Amino acid sequence: MTDVKYILFDLDGTITDPYEGITKSVEYSLEKFGIKVDDRRELLPFIGPPLKYGYMTYFNMSEEDALKAVEYYREYYPEKGIFDCTLYEGIRELLERLSKKYKLVLATSKPQPFAERIIEKFGLTEYFYKIIGATFDEKVSEKADVIRKVLSDLNISPDEAVMIGDRCYDTDGATQNGVAAIGVTYGYGKRDEHVGAKVTVDSVDELSRLF
Repeated sequence: MTDVKYILFDLDGTITDPYEGITKSVEYSLEKFGIKVDDRRELLPFIGPPLKYGYMTYFNMSEEDALKAVEYYREYYPEKGIFDCTLYEGIRELLERLSKKYKLVLATSKPQPFAERIIEKFGLTEYFYKIIGATFDEKVSEKADVIRKVLSDLNISPDEAVMIGDRCYDTDGATQNGVAAIGVTYGYGKRDEHVGAKVTVDSVDELSRLF
């Protein structure tokens, strides 16, 4: 970590546990299509990837229907689901400590305005040098796109940064951009999702000890 100046953090599943807010929002959107979900735990795969991908992959929707589902999701989420999440234990203290030594960047596939509201809600804004997220027009949606935008907007060399996230999208997106990745398993990803990571940890405390 000697050359690292920037630490990129995923949001959902890494800083916050968004289970309630995301699954309820997806459930709402699916009901618009007459799809009933008996157990919201079936919707866990929606935590991490872009929403359109989730609808197309897990419910076999056409791109047109998936985009409509995203619209329905965004009817519910900003009003009722956005703050239906919790911080992982120890994450605030970790961010506070790291921000004194590194420039922290939030790099999330969640639309940037939503991410900014969540970070502000939990009083974490002061710890982040920059918040960069997806765009509503889908031009920036994949995690690789978000990381590429971070590097470009902030003029960061890949070897100056490390990406921390809980899903394969974080590790793979970092690798595609030449950025080292740290996988975490305390969120919603499994250890085998992080085969390309520099290291994988199982707790916030273990993550903290890396720095």
